Amino acid sequence: MTDDVNGLMKDRDGLHEECGVFAVWGVPDASSIAYYGLHALQHRGQEGCGIVAAATDGSLKRVKGEGLVTEVFDGDKLSSLPGNMAIGHVRYSTTGGGGIENVQPFLFRHNTGDFALAHNGNIVNYKPLRKFLEDRGSLFQSSSDSEILAHLMKKNSGEHPRIFAIESALNMLEGAFAFVILTSGRIYASRDKYGLRPLSIGTLGDGYVLSSETCAFDAVGAKFLRDVKPGEIVTIDSHGIRSRQYSDACHHNMCAMEYIYFARPDSDIEGCNVHGFRKETGRLLAKEAPADADIVVGVPDSSLSAAMGYSEASGLPYEMGMVKNKYIGRTFIYPSQALREKGVMMKLSAVRSIVNGKRVVLVDDSLVRGTTSRRIVKMLRDAGATEVHLRIASPPITRPCFYGVDISTYEELMCAHKSLDEVRHIIGADSLAFLSPEALFKAGGRSEFCLACFNGKYPTPLFQPIEEANKDGKF
Repeated sequence: MTDDVNGLMKDRDGLHEECGVFAVWGVPDASSIAYYGLHALQHRGQEGCGIVAAATDGSLKRVKGEGLVTEVFDGDKLSSLPGNMAIGHVRYSTTGGGGIENVQPFLFRHNTGDFALAHNGNIVNYKPLRKFLEDRGSLFQSSSDSEILAHLMKKNSGEHPRIFAIESALNMLEGAFAFVILTSGRIYASRDKYGLRPLSIGTLGDGYVLSSETCAFDAVGAKFLRDVKPGEIVTIDSHGIRSRQYSDACHHNMCAMEYIYFARPDSDIEGCNVHGFRKETGRLLAKEAPADADIVVGVPDSSLSAAMGYSEASGLPYEMGMVKNKYIGRTFIYPSQALREKGVMMKLSAVRSIVNGKRVVLVDDSLVRGTTSRRIVKMLRDAGATEVHLRIASPPITRPCFYGVDISTYEELMCAHKSLDEVRHIIGADSLAFLSPEALFKAGGRSEFCLACFNGKYPTPLFQPIEEANKDGKF
């Protein structure tokens, strides 16, 4: 979910995920289940969250707010959301997209029946669709592209069942998305036809749950059933699970950054464990870019798996040379560059007794602007490291993302306009190397990935002028 696509192309603070969704059907006290599910997905968005529940009388009730799940909800608020169906959302806002009006799920009142929806991803043809709808009388209550689906559903609704309106609406969307929709009696769920965003189904007792990541299933005691397929609409109600393909032109172009950085290591995405994927990228990185060093150190937390793999393949000991303050959120969460840089210093510290006098292989998952890497390299040197060899367990990020990941312009991407040696010099490392794109396919055992931020091969049409992302005029 991104907000105000006019602001999508503006400068942002760093790499972040595009929200997380969770849904519950047929489970008593569904809002409490959703609460724990959202807590497990908190890493996907920390600026706001919400839950909409369907009561036994069919009415939909909502609680939402800005802040963490534990800050927005308490026992009283959860008890105000009765029923055995609920959907929830955790969010991260983009520049100009903050405010309570953009916190999901969105709740819509309509004479054909109330419904709520939550969305993870980004609709790239949001601007022309919004103009199309506004020209025909639609009034938007937020600046979020997620609201587009609701208006398209209403424009396409008639005497036919709602599933046909949803199918028609989804076929008008281009981009990356995972939607969950709640009505008085059922839940709909869908993924984009390109397979860019994850969404999985689990069983819980006699009911079902859906989640952006499978790690949330463990948090609520659910069992993984299957992934929602690209281009599929899943309907869950008293008849069980039904499936309908709204598109046959489907691919499995999962965003590679889900594996590299965003997802929790205990999640499985399309049959591949995230920790296992990252560890394999570390092994492959050691083969592609060996270093003459004494120890391997990973940047907590998302790089630790790759560092373990690098250590195993290289024969160098893996050491906890850096420690993370668990009470500080991910650096990409901070909504300004100044706050992000302060967050780096607050949350990470080098273990002097481990790195002092050592040649260190520093393994990180990705390099965006280089600010964090530069500070970490300096931190290790200040702690006594004699050499720092930076190894990145992904290719250089050289292109903006239009699918909900917060990298928006060429000029803010260090590797987009600098040579490898220039980047190495700015960061202050003794050597620098990146993983090859081919290694990502090998690590995941996949034939398809979205690698657009690495190679510029966007799997969907782009409706926002790429020139807007090219502020420095070099591309």
